[in-house]
Formats: sequence, structure tokens, C-alpha cells
Amino acid sequence: MQIFLYDTTLRDGTQREGLSLSLADKLKIARELDRFGMHYIEGGWPGSNPKDAAFFAEAAKMEWKHAKIAAFGSTRRANSKPETDANLKALLDANTPVVTLVGKSWTLHVTEVLETTLEENLAMIRDSVALMKAHGKEVIYDAEHFFDGFRADNDYALATIKAAAEAGADWIVLCDTNGGSLPDWISAVVQQVKGKIKTQLGIHTHNDSELAVANSLAAIVAGCRQVQGTINGYGERCGNANLISIIPNLQVKMGMFCVLPDQLQRLTELSRTVSEIANLNPDEHAAYVGNSAFAHKGGIHVAAVAKVEHSYQHIEPVQVGNRKRVVISELSGRGNIKMRAEELGVESAGLERSVLERVKLLESKGFQFEAAEGSFELLVRRAAADYTAPFKLLDVVTIVEQRRGVEMQAEATVKLQIGEEIYHTAASGNGPVNALDQAMRKALLARYPELANVHLVDYKVRILDSESATGATTRVLIEAAMGEERWTTVGCSENIIEASWQALVDSLELPLVRAQSNQPVLLKHAETVAA
Repeated sequence: MQIFLYDTTLRDGTQREGLSLSLADKLKIARELDRFGMHYIEGGWPGSNPKDAAFFAEAAKMEWKHAKIAAFGSTRRANSKPETDANLKALLDANTPVVTLVGKSWTLHVTEVLETTLEENLAMIRDSVALMKAHGKEVIYDAEHFFDGFRADNDYALATIKAAAEAGADWIVLCDTNGGSLPDWISAVVQQVKGKIKTQLGIHTHNDSELAVANSLAAIVAGCRQVQGTINGYGERCGNANLISIIPNLQVKMGMFCVLPDQLQRLTELSRTVSEIANLNPDEHAAYVGNSAFAHKGGIHVAAVAKVEHSYQHIEPVQVGNRKRVVISELSGRGNIKMRAEELGVESAGLERSVLERVKLLESKGFQFEAAEGSFELLVRRAAADYTAPFKLLDVVTIVEQRRGVEMQAEATVKLQIGEEIYHTAASGNGPVNALDQAMRKALLARYPELANVHLVDYKVRILDSESATGATTRVLIEAAMGEERWTTVGCSENIIEASWQALVDSLELPLVRAQSNQPVLLKHAETVAA
């Protein structure tokens, strides 16, 4: 059974607090959605702001392989003519093949919000849909607050969608605008509506009760054939229905057809790309696409997955472009160490027990290797009897100086041993960590010029026992990059400079060790996996 996907990230999704998309951002996301195989992309409300009008002007010049672009707007104003309505004119000027009209279904909104009569609202719906059909548009009618309106006055709610259907609407989309409905109510109402009108039905839900995905699935089982939502569930208040969860539930679990298998394998990539463009942190624990969605930490779980993958996985991660991960922590067993080392391409035979004991000891002191796979790899390599570090720290001194009328300055001096040679260098920086990094690079670049391509891209500090105040243990995570490759290292100490130094040493040692073994540096996030 074909289910049609309607994405409203570019309009409804942007109503999320803290999310703002430029015109270029919207066009980038639209291209990603089309590449993925989305059937409808709602570009915005052309009558509401110049940015959305500009989007449709640009979209008209572009070639869309899979998606139809939809312009969104409301029905005509009360007591006006559709031909002269500014909002409807803007929809026509958007020059899209699809127009989505939103109208009122709830008597409360008609009389108290629009302040018009129930009869006039029906005329507004009919006139607006008819005008769009007269101009050859595919019309999707969004019945706003339909489930609340149906509860208040089912006859009138039905009359509104019948007005749209009789005027020629191609789709009637039932909206749970306040997000307060439960799946059994959604299902019951959809079934009743399906018995009253012949027009194809769709569903649009919000997540205020944490049920947007469940309600969407219930509506589809009850007879809807279009599902509206956003990427990553972005939207106002608690968000919209998350298409990233809905699509694999429909296709993998329920046997319905949404996109081609190779398109489904881009799901993780799509989720992360949109979050990157939106400048929002991806949800590491998101279903299907999160970095932790198929992560295994407990030793018993890892041992089971090593024997039978689906013993602790509900689907094959590759189906949605994700991958299995083995997490290293104090809960790990030797199987975790072995499997994780194999993933990294590191030989760990006979070292599992000693590495595991080392992990547990360090984590008891505040280290954490779940998010610092670079440091874990070095821990495994260092456990080997024949491991030779590319450099050795001998001494380090940092000075932070503040003088009246002068900005605070930091200086670091380091003494390193590389082979038989000793390097003694100093450097200043905008802080002690930056000064340490500069001094260390000055010493290392003479022997390892390739480190000039390694850059620190993120530095995070966490206080582990805040009740100890200034004597608290500090954990530092450093993310480094070389081209497209990224890795994360960890340090932990009551002294933030020492913790930073530990993470910094690992961040520079790892690419050197990897280069010696002709292996790429471990990527921080799972790569998209294609079958």
C-alpha cells in the first residue's frame, strides 16, 4: 500500500523555538528532501513574509525529481471575494503545482477567533478550494483542529470537510492541531470520516501528548493515505509528527510503501543533514537514526549481539543507514573490548582483560570512553607490548598573567622527547589550553609536519562533583579534525589544565599512530552505511 509523505519542515518546523532558516537553508533542505524521495514539500506561506515568496520564486527555477512543491495559506477572509483576496493571490503567484489550504473545523474557532458565522466559514472553504481548482492546482485541504472540532460538534466538523470535498479538494487532511488526542480517538474519527466522504484522507498531528507518531500510525491504519510531519519532529511547542520515525515504522514494520529501499537507507543522513543546516544538535538517542539507536553497552547484550544480531536489535541498522556500535564503559565485558577493537581495526588478542581492567579503573576516576573513542583506541594500542609512542611528555609549565589595563595572557612551556631528541618550546595563547596546544605543535611539527592539518574543533568541560566547588573533578572532551575525519579524546583530573593536557596529547598522538599503521582516523559519528 502506497503512503504519500508530506513534509512541512520548511513552514511548521520553523515555528520551533530557536530554529530559524535562511532562504539558502530552506533551499538546501528542500533539495535533500527531494533527493530522499519525499512526495510533497511545503515550502512556506507566500502571503506571510518575503522570504517564503522568494523561496517559491527560486523553487520554480529548479528541477524536482521526486517531490511536488506546495504553497501553504488560509481560506479567504470572511465576507470577501476569493478573486480579490490577497492571501489567495499570493498562493497563485507562488506558481506551485500544489496548494495547501487551511480552514477552520471547530465551531469555537469560527465564532470566537474568526468572529464570523458557521455558514460563512463553509462558504470561505468552498470558494477558496474552487478558485485553486479553477487554476489547475492540486488542492490539499488541512482541516485545522478537526479532532477537537469533531468532539465539540461532529456534524459541523464533517460539514467543513464536505464543503472542501464538494469544491474539488484532492486531499482532506485531518489535523490534531493542539496535539491532545489519543490514538483510539484518532482511529475512531478517521473511520467515521472515511465512511462519509470519498476524497483521499491525510493526517497531521502534533506532539503535545508525546503521541504524534502513534497517532499518525493509527490514522493510517484507519484509512489515511497521506501523512504530514517534519524532519526530526521540529515544530512549535512540543513539535510535529516526526517523519524520521514514521517512515521506517510504516515501511519496515507495517509493510507499507513510502520510498525505495535505497532511499530509506539515506534516512540517517537526512536527519543529520537537516539538523546540521538548522544548526541544532542531533538527538543522539533518536529512534532509528540516533548515534545510540543501535549502541550496545552491557557485556551480556554485546555477547548476545555477537552471536545473533537481532537478539538485541529490532531491525538491521543498515536499513535506515545507521550502524551498530559497541560502547566501552565500566559495564563492559571482554566481548565489548574485542568487538570494539575489531571495528577499529586494532588487534586486541590477549589484551581484553587488561584493557577492561584499565577502562574500569579510569572510569572510576571520572574518565568516560563512550564519547571518546579516540582515547579508547589509544588505550588498546598502548596495552600492546610492542607499542611505541610517537612522542613523550617530559615537562609542562603554564602561566596565566593578568595586569591592570591589559588583557589576560597565557603562556605554556613544554619539553618533549621524540626518539632520542629533546624539544623544549614555548608559546602564548588566548588561554592556557590554547597556549599548550601551540607550544606542543611547535615542538612536534619539526618531526611530524602532517600535524599542521590537524585542528581542534570542539572543547567541552564537565564538572563531575560540583559539591566540591573549586576542587571538583573535571572531565574534558576535545574533538579534533583532519579534513573530513574527526575523533574525540578525553582527560580527567581535579586540575582542569591537566585534564585538558591529557585530552590534547591523545588528540595529537592518535593521527600519528594511525598514519604509522596506514589506517584512517576514527570518525566521531557513524558514517551512513549503504548495502
